[in-house]
Amino acid sequence: MKVSGFTIIRNAVKFDFPIVEAIQSILPVCDEVIVAVGNSEDNTLGLIKNIDSDKIKIIETVWDDSLREGGRVLAVETNKAIDAISPDSDWGFYIQADECMHEKYLPVVKETMLKWKDNPDVEGLLFNYLHFYGSYDYVGNSRKWYANEIRIIKNNNQVHSFRDAQGFRKNNKLLRVKPVDAWMYHYGWVKDPKTQQEKRKEFEKMWHDDEFVEKKIAVSDEFDYSMIDSLAKFEDTHPKVMQERIRKQNWTFTYDPTKGIKLPPSKQFLNFLEKITGKEIGRYKNYKRI
Repeated sequence: MKVSGFTIIRNAVKFDFPIVEAIQSILPVCDEVIVAVGNSEDNTLGLIKNIDSDKIKIIETVWDDSLREGGRVLAVETNKAIDAISPDSDWGFYIQADECMHEKYLPVVKETMLKWKDNPDVEGLLFNYLHFYGSYDYVGNSRKWYANEIRIIKNNNQVHSFRDAQGFRKNNKLLRVKPVDAWMYHYGWVKDPKTQQEKRKEFEKMWHDDEFVEKKIAVSDEFDYSMIDSLAKFEDTHPKVMQERIRKQNWTFTYDPTKGIKLPPSKQFLNFLEKITGKEIGRYKNYKRI
């Protein structure tokens, strides 16, 4: 079995993406990792080149900043990485620049890939998600956060990145997937408040015009982490590759459940039902379980 990791990155230093940790977290189960490095305002290219592994294959790309609808540029760039995967690879293992795979899940990930490698009905593998917020000590626990996403796809020249690169399609149809008993750790909402605000302003430009961005983003130097509906304390361990980054956290985050966003009764009820039943009720699903 041959596995190709793939990811995209731009301005990793400027916006403090844990891209090195993301790549390192999947390296043990990959034979190669394609990294599409976009034109950056910092030393992102040097950062990737300094990863000590001969599995890394860099392709340099130029982002089309005129694509400001629905995050389309992210899918365009992701497809460039998919196209660079070795033709003889069985699977493509996608990881975003703010995600990380805990080493404890790697054996089951490899086992699941082996199990479904030769089954043509299985087009992808579905991961559970933990979304960290504010600090490395809290995770989102409401319907605001997506619970599952595809992160491993069959390498068959038919699967492509969809919309804003959050999911995939084959011939514009949902992928048929099997679940993996593993969790992806998402750290996109854990940054110094100033960096988080800068990143948010920049990323909104991939979806909206300048006028919309100016109206939507608060005039502030720091992101307001208090505006969240519900969080839970994280009691487990983080991936080893994240330990140094976590140790260097240089801001304080506190969570007061009596403050922040108050959900309408209907959404509070749906949150309650999901927590006690474990079922995703009425959620949009970017895949088809088989």
